[in-house]
Amino acid sequence: MSDVITPEISDRICKHMNEDHAQAIVLYAKVFGNASEAETATMDSIDPQGMNLTASSKGETIPVRIDFDHTLKDSEDAHQTLIAMVKQARGK
Repeated sequence: MSDVITPEISDRICKHMNEDHAQAIVLYAKVFGNASEAETATMDSIDPQGMNLTASSKGETIPVRIDFDHTLKDSEDAHQTLIAMVKQARGK
């Protein structure tokens, strides 16, 4: 079984996403976070109910909360959910 989403796991996921998947985070902000003008975005935290991002657009910083369509069970569920969301976002 994978790790439950503790603050430490959240930090690990966010670090990985921010370093390796920055464009996916921008897509999350644009498609799921109603920040259609986002130019950049970072993932600040993730919890079983959703994720908190900071998006930037035209020099303005915008906090973005995105709720998941289900409560995440563990870090593996988070991984699979984030992949599914980016695939869905790319399809739009």
